[in-house]
Amino acid sequence: MNIFRILGDVSHLLAIIILLLKIVKSKSCAGISGKSQILFALVFTTRYLDLFTNFISVYNTVMKIIFLICAYVTVYMIYVKFRKTFDSENDSFRLEFLLVPVTGLSFLENHSFTPLEILWTFSIYLESVAILPQLFMISKTGEAETITTHYLFFLGLYRALYIANWVWRYHTENFYDQIAVVSGVVQTIFYCDFFYLYVTKVLKGKKLSLPMPV
Repeated sequence: MNIFRILGDVSHLLAIIILLLKIVKSKSCAGISGKSQILFALVFTTRYLDLFTNFISVYNTVMKIIFLICAYVTVYMIYVKFRKTFDSENDSFRLEFLLVPVTGLSFLENHSFTPLEILWTFSIYLESVAILPQLFMISKTGEAETITTHYLFFLGLYRALYIANWVWRYHTENFYDQIAVVSGVVQTIFYCDFFYLYVTKVLKGKKLSLPMPV
């Protein structure tokens, strides 16, 4: 394990903690896409099934359990505990537009045609687009709370650090996973506009706002 992967995991965990703290402290999930959080919970569930079949390390196991617990706690907060604050009107992205092609692609392009491998591949493809309902929601409302933008920044940073991790592994171990790399690059591209707005507005103390769709 190298420094880029560790920093990526820390960034990912920090993003989730920021989101949970935002919900708990404000007792509100306003501005947060429940649909994106459902997709992330599905990502972790289908990716970490190997918890029951393959032990890699204590660090690996603990991180997987933490991500699973946090994902389902977040969904519970949005749809149960603070459901009255959930903005379902603007969280209107149709998940079938993501789930259907991702499912089909995971059957067509994978490392081996076995249940666990197909589900792992599904999780990789789904993670690359899971943030789209959140970005769609921001585009509909035209703005995002500062704390939500911090969450998105660290989530995007996690993907960027994982790209560095793959580059490092290719040069030091001659290891290359085309499915993971391509999906990670696609996901990072989705964050590019957001990164620009984050640096030019949020870091300067301004609220992130977007032109309202016509």
